[in-house]
Amino acid sequence: MSQEATAAPKPEPDLPEEERLRAELYGLLSRLLSGPPGAEDLSRLAALSGDNSELGDGISALSRVANITSPEAATREYNALFIGLGRGELLPYGSYYLTGFLNEKPLAHLRDHMAKLGIVRSKDVKEPEDHIATLCEMMAGLITGAYGHTLSVSDQEAFFNTHLAVWAEHFFTDLEGADGSLFYAPVGKIGRAFMNIEIEAFRMETQAKT
Repeated sequence: MSQEATAAPKPEPDLPEEERLRAELYGLLSRLLSGPPGAEDLSRLAALSGDNSELGDGISALSRVANITSPEAATREYNALFIGLGRGELLPYGSYYLTGFLNEKPLAHLRDHMAKLGIVRSKDVKEPEDHIATLCEMMAGLITGAYGHTLSVSDQEAFFNTHLAVWAEHFFTDLEGADGSLFYAPVGKIGRAFMNIEIEAFRMETQAKT
């Protein structure tokens, strides 16, 4: 796996089970989208099991494909999807999905938001911060308090709606259906289903307050 995209102290606060599961899902997506899984990662993924929901179906599918995927095959697929010769099949950046270009205003807005929240970019990471893996990592950290404090649901919603809800579901749909997606097709399904769950949960939370 690649190194973390952000650097900050990482306290381990006690979290409600639902919040812990949310953070774990964001963390899973971040790890799988930041670099190809190794043998130990694939072994852990093969042991997962899901329920009958769409998200659970995606987790079960990921478990099945992890059981028959080698680290070498996962690396080839990751490179074809995200790196390629010049560029991969997909460009997993918010700026690209929102404007058609890299390093545009969505990235500047994200950097401003990161500064306000005390999120510091790691010096070892060269990718722009609006990479989907980095955004998922940041959401996990905002839930767990990895950046010094946990955010309220309203603050989490503001970050999610500004930097993920506006494009991430589209990206995960593209990943699920990409020509080169075998191992990563269920990752796309998990991400798409999870984004829908988050959008609906935040919507219901907002309605409950009105």
